[in-house]
Amino acid sequence: MESVIDQAFAAALYTEGDAGLDTGASLLAAAPEVDAELARRGEEFVRRAWERGWLPADVVRLVRRDLDEHAAGLAAGLIASEVRRYEELPPRWRSQLDELPPAPPPGRPDRFSYASALLALHRLLLNLPVIEPVGPPPGAAREALHRAPAAGEPRMLTRIRALLAKAEATGYPEEAEALTTKAQELMARHSIDEAVLAARTHGDRTPGACRIGVDAPYETAKAILLDAVASANRCRAVWNSDLGFTTVVGFEADLEAVELLHTSLLVQGTAAMTRAEAGQRAGGRKRTKTFRQSFLMAYAQRLGSRLADGTARVTAEAESDATADAALLPVLAARDLAVTETAEQMFPRTTTTRVRGATDLDGWTHGTEAADRARMGGEAPGIRG
Repeated sequence: MESVIDQAFAAALYTEGDAGLDTGASLLAAAPEVDAELARRGEEFVRRAWERGWLPADVVRLVRRDLDEHAAGLAAGLIASEVRRYEELPPRWRSQLDELPPAPPPGRPDRFSYASALLALHRLLLNLPVIEPVGPPPGAAREALHRAPAAGEPRMLTRIRALLAKAEATGYPEEAEALTTKAQELMARHSIDEAVLAARTHGDRTPGACRIGVDAPYETAKAILLDAVASANRCRAVWNSDLGFTTVVGFEADLEAVELLHTSLLVQGTAAMTRAEAGQRAGGRKRTKTFRQSFLMAYAQRLGSRLADGTARVTAEAESDATADAALLPVLAARDLAVTETAEQMFPRTTTTRVRGATDLDGWTHGTEAADRARMGGEAPGIRG
């Protein structure tokens, strides 16, 4: 005999529209004895997401976008329950789990509404596509879950994060610039030192990948900014506009730099855009949407040029300091080739998209000026080499 859950799933998960959800929710609401089994089935759907290449942050981000914040909380609850079965988790998972939204109490606001939201979530999870994995899944062999850090890496990254946090929190531009400059110099030296050390010791480090959410609105401009940061850090970025994220391929130290720098520059750009827009409104102009789009497009394009120039200068300075038996350019060229090959293996078919041009001159002008003011360290850029 078909169980209540099977009947509810048949009605809600394999048909389109709200009618099936209502039927399934009614069945579940009237059968509280199936709650434990329903939770177990939900964890199975989450486990299938891991098998298809998804990470906790990816799942929650998509659920929040396609459903709502309540569903994101339900997904977080299922994720937290499912991962308890693993003794160890991949490195990036722990930070993502720490950032999960709180799970709502079961059965709230009423059993029917709760069951309906849960079935909508299950239907979304059931239809998740297979995406490119960016690390070992939970439950993988111990050696696959652990990457030995480079010499001094944990302490260095802690210092960089602390400097950037202070730079974003201070109300004094000169102090913020000095802090950000120092952080970027540390990133640059750390990245170059690891590349040279790996070459000298013939380390077996290979490129990895991470995913960074690119959220609406103005996601095209945000994706362009992320691509610029990734390119400057010798990484490759591939944007999936349908699923709302960019996959960045590179060596681990460089991926850390991309994540930290992109977040900081996006915070700076958003704050500058808000201030510029306030000035526009004070002057009687109300082209908010086109102004913001043009602002961020100009900000991303200008920063891309600055980052590329900075990388070239830092590389030239590091090469001039390198000894004859540790020439830097061949080392970096080999790493660039490894990153390119890894990216092409992960994404054998990519397409380019024509970007719609900016239409607000004031927005473009203010965005360019904000990019020039972004705290990159003036004439001593330190993105990395």
